[in-house]
Amino acid sequence: MTEVKREVFGQVPQEEGGGVVEKFILKSDSVKVEILSLGCIIAALETKGRDGEFLDVVLGFDTLEGYLRKHPFFGAVVGRVANRIAKGRFTVDGKEHQLFLNDGPNSLHGGARGFDKVLWSPQVLPNGVCFFRLSPDGEEGYPGDLKVWVTYTVSGRELAINYRAQTSKTTPINLTNHAYFNLAGQGSRDIYNHEISIEADSYLPVDDTKIPTGEVAAVQGTSFDLRQPVELGKHLQKFRLDGFDHNFCLQQAQARCLVARARHPPTSRAMEVHTTQPGIQFYTGNNLDGSLKGKGAVPYAKHSAFCLETQNWPDAVNKPHFPNALLQPGEEYNHTTWLVFDTA
Repeated sequence: MTEVKREVFGQVPQEEGGGVVEKFILKSDSVKVEILSLGCIIAALETKGRDGEFLDVVLGFDTLEGYLRKHPFFGAVVGRVANRIAKGRFTVDGKEHQLFLNDGPNSLHGGARGFDKVLWSPQVLPNGVCFFRLSPDGEEGYPGDLKVWVTYTVSGRELAINYRAQTSKTTPINLTNHAYFNLAGQGSRDIYNHEISIEADSYLPVDDTKIPTGEVAAVQGTSFDLRQPVELGKHLQKFRLDGFDHNFCLQQAQARCLVARARHPPTSRAMEVHTTQPGIQFYTGNNLDGSLKGKGAVPYAKHSAFCLETQNWPDAVNKPHFPNALLQPGEEYNHTTWLVFDTA
């Protein structure tokens, strides 16, 4: 059985649009997750370790104020288009659209005020919560009225996130959740003693602004071969890597596939990622620098968390040989990601 509770988390100041932010607590015997109506943010996610104790494994803040200040998308749903669009530009039906540039020369995670910074309308379900919003035509430069539903459900050891959308005009769309994980517990110093594996035979090399070059490169014989589990710290050291911030190319299947696994041997906490998406962005918190203080006033340092963001390939709207990134009127965007927590 999953227990669902709702409570007030805080109030957005009038000068920032106003509105009450609610927190929804979904709890099973194995998983407890707290989700905000602001940005559909996963504010806490507690799972059991070998000792049977619950521990929060996602980065975030204790109060609403933290989420209203600038932060690197902790726990949020990002969109209309997650990841980067080169030069913030794309053409649909012969018309060029220019987006806000918020990542050097590129547009990242929906622009200046993406889905992570807005209030969503919640509906409580027996085992979760469904958030809805209408992204109006022209919002952040994107075409079409876009109706979006994001549904979180908890069942036993599993958290499922379903994304649905419908549009009035052809528009690019790519939705994901940007949770930062540390299975040793949020606030732990680093993720070097985590084991990571990703079921991908290829990845996307990027230019110096993190835009894919267009090449789909084999992982075989490279630092990107994570098909067998690697201990992260040793792996980064061996290949002299600053970290990962790359898309791994998954099997092109609309069915549920196991795509990644993370494990923290000292606590036995493990997390499997299953998805219907064609890609997963593996990011190792390279831009965290200790300047942000999170829950319990702990500074979040470089490599103190990892992200496994299930999504379409970055800049797919400008790369015809990448999986289709456009949603047409009359169609429905529908993807699900499942996070399964265990002790192994």
